[in-house]
Amino acid sequence: MKRTREIEKGSEIKSAIEELSMLIKLKPTDKIGPTMTVLRQDIDQNIQRLKMLCDSDPSMYSNLVEILKKEADEGGARKGASCSKASVWLARSLDFTVALLERLVADPGQEMEKLVEESYNITLKPWHGWISSAAYKVALKLVPDNKTLIDLLMPKDETYDTLKEDVQTLISLLVPFLEEIHSVLILYGLDRLKST
Repeated sequence: MKRTREIEKGSEIKSAIEELSMLIKLKPTDKIGPTMTVLRQDIDQNIQRLKMLCDSDPSMYSNLVEILKKEADEGGARKGASCSKASVWLARSLDFTVALLERLVADPGQEMEKLVEESYNITLKPWHGWISSAAYKVALKLVPDNKTLIDLLMPKDETYDTLKEDVQTLISLLVPFLEEIHSVLILYGLDRLKST
């Protein structure tokens, strides 16, 4: 988790897309269980949707606000495979990740199924329809135990304390970022968007 990165010239949205793409390559959701692969694929599709738009005209789509503004002005923010919807679900997926990691480091002895369920209930469940909720219930039965997940997340030659510190650092970076994203989503009336 500790790495240095060189800041390249370019847009903030492009940088965010690259960071999210790196997170997807690590496949942390796959480590929760095989059915979480669907979540990772959904996240990856949303990242690719944003990346394609950004790449189509980097000067016009240099940040998330410009993308959301354009789609809202054109009336397409809530339709089909919009970048606005992709942004909403990316933010919610990260909310789930933060909630799960917070619970995991706060109580590593708690059953993983309970940690996932609590995290899901406060972050994703309010926005899921019955199909997504049913799929989640099946996925919940396939999550690994805490020790297995912690062993998968922890690099070799690292202690649990180091992993806990890394996770807390990640959370401290993600929370303000997510707060900013959610305020932008509220601004464009996207914060109440439900799955279809």
